[in-house]
Amino acid sequence: MPHSPDEKKRAIARLRRIRGQAEALERAVEAGVDCSALLQQIAALRGATSGLMAEVLESHLRETFGQAQATGAPAGRGEAAGPGLDAEIDGIIRTLRTYLK
Repeated sequence: MPHSPDEKKRAIARLRRIRGQAEALERAVEAGVDCSALLQQIAALRGATSGLMAEVLESHLRETFGQAQATGAPAGRGEAAGPGLDAEIDGIIRTLRTYLK
């Protein structure tokens, strides 16, 4: 879950856009809009939710491993948390974002 005020604000803004997209999609279905237009709206909605998931996941990883780094707890795989941890998290997030597309 986003914890900082900025993260919460961004998440809420995304959720409001997602709600707007879902409502527009519902109206389009009710109006009998062409399938290709519906598919485009569905893809946009899926992209928006995937973006939100990526942001929340990034926040979670940074908070979890940042706490490990601050306390000196092991960062996983038997390694101590160190300065390369941010770069490792960046790599994990990049990989996960490719799967969330």
